[in-house]
Formats: sequence, structure tokens, C-alpha cells
Amino acid sequence: MLRELVARRAARKPVAYEVALDGSDRRLTGAGHEDRFRRDRSGVEDDTGRFIAIHNPPLRLVIVGAVHIAQHLVRMATETGFDPIVVDPREAFGSPARFPDCQVVNDWPDAALREIGVDARTAVVLLTHDPKLDDPALHVALGSEAFYIGALGSTRTQASRLDRLAEAGMAAEQAARIHGPVGLDIGAASPAEIAVSILAQMIQSLRRP
Repeated sequence: MLRELVARRAARKPVAYEVALDGSDRRLTGAGHEDRFRRDRSGVEDDTGRFIAIHNPPLRLVIVGAVHIAQHLVRMATETGFDPIVVDPREAFGSPARFPDCQVVNDWPDAALREIGVDARTAVVLLTHDPKLDDPALHVALGSEAFYIGALGSTRTQASRLDRLAEAGMAAEQAARIHGPVGLDIGAASPAEIAVSILAQMIQSLRRP
């Protein structure tokens, strides 16, 4: 059972360890506790009298675009339990000197997202403001189980983005997963404030889908 648990964690598969309170029965399961998985909440099930220990993969945040907002967002996300990854093919922007405390990938965003592997414990935030970088990444993210997808830009920018996705054959209900303009509407102005609004919306999407 321990080997199976380790294998599932290595494969980034959520798993719950169920055990009867008298120790008479125990098992691992990957289904049936969706609310506990979402809230990262272990505890006793009153109706079954079993203790459920939740083992979730670590939360990840993939940021496309190594801009000033990203620098603040990386720090804040790390402090709230996310493993951040910054993706930008422009090495002058996406450099270890500017992002010393996280993984930096200097590759085209769509290729990087495929290599990283976007799953249900991953948030994707697009900050480049450049359709050549954002749009290919969106196609990969929207085809994944990412729990959050956000894209920087005004309401007009978001409308243009949705038009391009529709022209490329993306279904409207699929494109509707994009949070754009990104972040909660709190009147954020500075890069740090925008990062706060993004992180808050990410947590809201994770905990209250």
C-alpha cells in the first residue's frame, strides 16, 4: 500500500487513504471524495465511521510571461503553497536573475506546457499580452484539466482573444473557462496589486468552483 501511495504521488495522482476507526479495514482510492480533494481536507466521515486521509499532488502555477506582475505573483504563490514555474522564450525576461526562487523555462509556451504536463492541480496564468505567445498556450491549457486559466488584458482584449479562438475552432463553452480580464475586480493598479487579485481568484476557483 505504501509503494502504491508513493507511486501515485510521483505520478501526480490524488489519492485518499481510507481506514475504519477500529483498524479492521483500510484501502487507497482515487475517487469518491471530490469535495475533500478540492479542499485538501482530511477527516472522519460521519456516515461511514471511516477516517479519510487526503494525499493531493502539490499545487502548481505556470506563469507564461516573465513580466513585473509575474515577479510578485511568484513570491505570493510560493507563500501560499504553490510551486511556480515561469515560461518565457525571451531569455532577457525569463532569467534566473529575475526569478531566482522558481523554475524558469525558456521555450515556446505551448511546447513548455506540454512538457510540464498541466493537470487538475495546476493553474495557468498568461501575462505576455502577445497573441503569438498566449494563444498557443491557451489551446494547450484549455485542452487540459487545469483548475484555473487566466489571461491578462482588458475586456476588449478578452473579446478579441475569444474571437481568435472561435476562428480556430474552439468551442465557446471551452473558451469560457478563461478568466479574462484576469483576477478579481478589486481595482488593482500596481503589478503587486494585480498579482494579489490573480492569486485570490486562483484560490477562489480552487476552493469554490
